[in-house]
Amino acid sequence: MSELMIEATEVSKRFGDVHALDGVSVTAKKGSVLGLLGHNGAGKTTLINILTTMLPLSAGSARIAGFDVSKQSHEVRSRIGLTGQFAAVDEQLSGHDNLVLIARLLGASRKQAHQRADDLLEQFDLTDAAKRNAKTYSGGMRRRLDLAASLVGNPEVLFLDEPTTGLDPASRLAMWEIVEKLTADGTTVLLTTQYLDEADRLADTITVLSHGKVVASGTSSELKAQVGQRTVTVTLDSVSEVDIALKAINAVGLHPVAEGLTLTTPVSASRDLATVVRALDDNGLEAHEIGLAEPTLDDVYLTLAAN
Repeated sequence: MSELMIEATEVSKRFGDVHALDGVSVTAKKGSVLGLLGHNGAGKTTLINILTTMLPLSAGSARIAGFDVSKQSHEVRSRIGLTGQFAAVDEQLSGHDNLVLIARLLGASRKQAHQRADDLLEQFDLTDAAKRNAKTYSGGMRRRLDLAASLVGNPEVLFLDEPTTGLDPASRLAMWEIVEKLTADGTTVLLTTQYLDEADRLADTITVLSHGKVVASGTSSELKAQVGQRTVTVTLDSVSEVDIALKAINAVGLHPVAEGLTLTTPVSASRDLATVVRALDDNGLEAHEIGLAEPTLDDVYLTLAAN
């Protein structure tokens, strides 16, 4: 069995009468990405704050790399890195000095700190800006520096709280590639995001939170199967072909719906695309356009997290 690096069991957090988290359970194996989805206020950041020992839990238990977040907080902190929703670098220091400062605070020698800073600046494509004050960095550069800062201590578990919010597409893609490299090297990542394509690409497993509770969890494919529906869409050339196509597709056990020249047929498997094509062909019809549409994480999010 793969080693569990994140393990939260029935975690609850109350702020007075407000239940920010209500019996939340999540797990993540070594070298994997756990995606956390949910609307603002769903409890994503609260869960991260508990798992990183910044907030005490009200009930339940949680372990990081095998250590209890409540009873062994020092051990937990020595094994994690955190990038919050906003860059936390010192804008008055250079990129290099930001990283050296963190390395020194973590106990590295002066030589080790400078070497670690140089290595991370190169890894995050910031070497040319190493001596510039962070306040001169673009948004994407600051986020890369912030992520580099969270990796100074070589964490086993990395928490990324909406790390690409506000970034341009190129910067987002660069961050995705960095996360993929980190997990390939064995780092475990918990990622919260508002971008469904981000979770679809990066997350090995996904948990959807709504009002402090888990409303769904599984792989991207499993979640899509729960709430989505594959469809075959056929566009014909003339109105006269629509009725023929409806009858032909109904005859093979499928149930299309027509809107103008377009027929949409819910299907259970991708092989049903071939069934539709054969039904049309047997009746002398040729589609102007035809395609299979898979359910998306947008369907999952809108169906579950918005409830």
